Amino acid sequence: MITRLGTLATQWTAAVPVLAVVLLAFTWGRDVPGAVVALVTLVLAGAVLAAVHHAEVIAHRVGEPFGSLVLAVAVTIIEVALIVTLMADGGDKSATLARDTVFAAVMITCNGIVGICLLVGALRHRVVVFNPEGTGAALATVATLATLCLVLPTFTTTKQGPEFTTGQLTFAAVGSLVLYGMFVTTQTVRHREYFLPVTRKGEVIEGEHDEGPSARSALISVGMLGLALIGVVGLAKGVSPTIESGVESAGMPHAVVGVIIALLVLLPETIAALRATRRDRMQTSLNLALGSAMASIGLTIPAVAVASVWLSGPLVLGLGPTHMVLLALTVVVGSLTVVPGRATLLQGGVHLVVFAAYLELAVTP
Repeated sequence: MITRLGTLATQWTAAVPVLAVVLLAFTWGRDVPGAVVALVTLVLAGAVLAAVHHAEVIAHRVGEPFGSLVLAVAVTIIEVALIVTLMADGGDKSATLARDTVFAAVMITCNGIVGICLLVGALRHRVVVFNPEGTGAALATVATLATLCLVLPTFTTTKQGPEFTTGQLTFAAVGSLVLYGMFVTTQTVRHREYFLPVTRKGEVIEGEHDEGPSARSALISVGMLGLALIGVVGLAKGVSPTIESGVESAGMPHAVVGVIIALLVLLPETIAALRATRRDRMQTSLNLALGSAMASIGLTIPAVAVASVWLSGPLVLGLGPTHMVLLALTVVVGSLTVVPGRATLLQGGVHLVVFAAYLELAVTP
């Protein structure tokens, strides 16, 4: 019976990514009726679950922290493609789409995912433990990237409005890539032990002792993960007109579209992080959350900078006062959470309240 269930799970997670890509091919660039939108949403949810499954197979094969890095980078690359595509199709109203989506990703990962993982972990294990050296380095990198790319454009004076000049945008893009590259090197080569799960006594857990998947299974999962992520983001773009019309009819700001897109794209990381938390691997959850925030800025801004060469509309990156306050609060709260190397129910609740405040102010600014 167990073997049969395992076979069914394998078949399901292999079939859904293919179905998602096929459905994407039939719906791309077309106005679809409500019944098809419902089908697309159902397949989209299945593709998210399939992506999480294949990411976990890869992570089990390559070990931490490489497994967390695989999912974070893969999702972010597809997210970048989605943002650039929507900006190319949206005209002037998409000038703030990159800023809104990237900032939404930062708030979702640093407060939403971190908060829910801390909450679930504390409810299950009373106190969650992690490595403050690695987590602190990740948070510092996220804070620096967010300030460089999302805060400084509001205060520069060479170009009117919350925009960078071409030279400033080039500097921000190159600086983002350099910082992200340095972090990945630190995480995977020079100080890999800082990003591995730890025991209650602070001892590093080098790896699990059960037999991992074969190389063939891992390679198949790499391909299936790519298909699943393409399906997730492509189908999300397909339902984006429905999302936009729903946001407009509800009288909410256009920035809410970026929030919804980020929520959809980050579902795989959220589910994978929660599963790691349930196994008492809080460091893995934090690697996923902060790594996704970092990749979202460090890869999106350079890609948008390159795309701005042929995109005709303006590129607004600077945050408003309300969002800058929320970003500053996130950095302060995150720092106080990270420093002790352990957290309780309270820290999870604090992060979730900050995230709820962000959602409330996004809907009613």
